[in-house]
Amino acid sequence: MRILVSNDDGYFAPGIAALAEALSTVGEVTVVAPERDRSGASNSLTLDRPLSLRRAASGFYFVNGTPTDCVHLAVTGMLDHLPDMVVSGINHGANMGDDTIYSGTVAAATEGYLLGVPSIAVSLVSKAASDFSAAARVARDLAERFQRVPFTRPVLLNVNVPDRPYEELGELRVTRLGKRHKAEPVIRSVTPRNETVYWVGAAGGAADAGEGTDFHAVANGHVSVTPLQIDLTHTGLIAPVADWLGR
Repeated sequence: MRILVSNDDGYFAPGIAALAEALSTVGEVTVVAPERDRSGASNSLTLDRPLSLRRAASGFYFVNGTPTDCVHLAVTGMLDHLPDMVVSGINHGANMGDDTIYSGTVAAATEGYLLGVPSIAVSLVSKAASDFSAAARVARDLAERFQRVPFTRPVLLNVNVPDRPYEELGELRVTRLGKRHKAEPVIRSVTPRNETVYWVGAAGGAADAGEGTDFHAVANGHVSVTPLQIDLTHTGLIAPVADWLGR
């Protein structure tokens, strides 16, 4: 099985090294990741300049672009064969609820999905932890499961793993996305050159975190597996908008 690995934390991040090592026992792994941290890049593509592809001493390839660029470049131009799956991560921090809109980790997996490849985004729900071994084993388990029982159509899964030893993880839970409170306001400050700058505020806390959500599963020690789709159409508003336009 051929597995394309990417992320948004950069090719040098410990999470991607742990992921690539774990998946190498399942199949042939190729790593193509951003040359620097591109967290929050979402599904952006670089269209105003060419992209360069280089190879690090680790054997990982890195691109001067976004996570989406990396997967798009690899699948449509670099690789000789279409990968059997794309796995993005392991992100250093949660990607639950509204996070998925901004996440470069989820975006890399989304690009694989849009190109017809089953894809998984994997995140460790901790910004302080440095041990990615449990999340890496979860990713390997899912890849092995896919190898044994492949999906008949492309699938996009968003996986969040609690920060605890593998043996202490609860069972995998299929979940829906929860929802966060709105983000904190931007933080205004002044540089030594007397220039006003703004830092984007922290993400809001969980608002919709009831049973069945990714927030609830992770808070109770379970691995959250959320199937995602790309259709953003608000079907419930089609009739009201048509009525509004007809007035």
